[in-house]
Amino acid sequence: MSAPPSLSDNSRYEQACDQAIAMCDGNLRSTIKALIMANEYLEAELEELQAAISAGCVPTQPLRSSSTAA
Repeated sequence: MSAPPSLSDNSRYEQACDQAIAMCDGNLRSTIKALIMANEYLEAELEELQAAISAGCVPTQPLRSSSTAA
């Protein structure tokens, strides 16, 4: 079982909740709907990536991050 979230994690989640609700003008139903839609989008993206990996569409070399580029 994983460790309980730290106080800073809880604070971060509270801020994220407040921000999401504010973006939907305080309408909780709209906030939940927007979060469900965002989750469905991310699930579809994940499925596409998993399908690409299963089909062998993976980079031959690891991607370099821009912060390590000279």
